[in-house]
Amino acid sequence: MTTIKYTAALLLGLSALPAAAQDNGLTVTGTGQVVASPDMARLSLGVLAQARTAAQAVRDMSADMEKVMASLTAAGVAQEDIQTSGLRVDVQQSYDDATQSSRITGYIAATDVSIQVLDLSKLGQTLDAVVQEGANQMNGLRFDLQDREPALNDARRAAVADALAKAALYAQAAGMALGPVQSLTEGVASSGTPQPMMRMAMDSTENVPVAAGQITISADVTVTWAFGE
Repeated sequence: MTTIKYTAALLLGLSALPAAAQDNGLTVTGTGQVVASPDMARLSLGVLAQARTAAQAVRDMSADMEKVMASLTAAGVAQEDIQTSGLRVDVQQSYDDATQSSRITGYIAATDVSIQVLDLSKLGQTLDAVVQEGANQMNGLRFDLQDREPALNDARRAAVADALAKAALYAQAAGMALGPVQSLTEGVASSGTPQPMMRMAMDSTENVPVAAGQITISADVTVTWAFGE
């Protein structure tokens, strides 16, 4: 069950310039944030294989990826939650200082898959399984909500409340009354930085400990009020 709490960020520093008095009214930007416990993870992992020929590198990589896919299915990850996100073959070269020339020494074949894990209690077990079956590249891990809309709506409400509180403060300080809202514009919502993992080689077969923590979803609105009589 997702647990949600939210706070309205009151950024009143002069350097931030949160409000602007114009001829036709007062414009204020409000920010709302929701802190939520994630209930899913999005991860990107891959298989990399090296060989003397490109064909052999692709064969080795494909064989390992087939085992990784099978381990994901065995771990309960649905087919619709697995998507191939990259496939490449790179040339390995060696440079000879004496002849000032390069020669091909081999090839690297790599493929990546993007995965949604909807049961966080199985995330560590899933990572362990794919490592044992040949996954040797971790490209990223991000926690999220399966349904972000309720949390995002709470952030939007908090953003409007923040804008209203700021506008009331500025109007009172200036000895003016707020009139009706003239415009309201939503900014780009964000999900913060929920503990991303850097790209790294995966060479351990031990069960991977994973802490989901919490994620922050933000919303911004810019509201313009007319001045009252």
